[in-house]
Amino acid sequence: MIEPMTAHDSAIREPLFDFLEATYGKIRILEEKRTGRARADVVMVTPDALYGIEIKSDHDSYSRLAGQVKNYDLYYDYNIIAAGSRHGLHVAEHVPEWWGIITVEDDGGRLDFYFLRRPKANPKVDAKKKLSILWRPELARILEINSLPRYREKSKEFVQRKLLEKLPETILWQQVCEELFQRDYNTIDDEIRRFRSGRKDRQ
Repeated sequence: MIEPMTAHDSAIREPLFDFLEATYGKIRILEEKRTGRARADVVMVTPDALYGIEIKSDHDSYSRLAGQVKNYDLYYDYNIIAAGSRHGLHVAEHVPEWWGIITVEDDGGRLDFYFLRRPKANPKVDAKKKLSILWRPELARILEINSLPRYREKSKEFVQRKLLEKLPETILWQQVCEELFQRDYNTIDDEIRRFRSGRKDRQ
């Protein structure tokens, strides 16, 4: 039996992910993703967009939400807050109109989810910050796929700028999402070491 969400927000994560998969189809979930000065509870990757998802259980307050909203809005195409029933009547007052709202209710140990409001495209997303979510080897693969110079000796910020200049956004963001679908946290450290070693060999 699932423990009531009021115990802790961890109680709703897995059933929330099931709800999101049923709603959106092909997704990948990245938890506790550090972006900028804050940490996103959940980043949901779809084939062509990134969703930031903040979880507010019935035991959470809104004390940090204003700062979290500003950070989420810099990085993600869409943002959603999943809020417990205690917040249901007032949560819309604490997030912008483009944020989606999922309400979460404990029905005798079974959690029910529904969209109180669907997310709209985030007008404040910063393309450079969104692209910064990728690691350097992932950026290198996108350069290679598009027959662009590898820029091994250049900074990550330089490469980000070149990709934004050279590729149509629809293609770039689809490839960014594909890299995140393929990301392997078990091998990325080795990939980064190989990339850095290759860059030193060319100097």
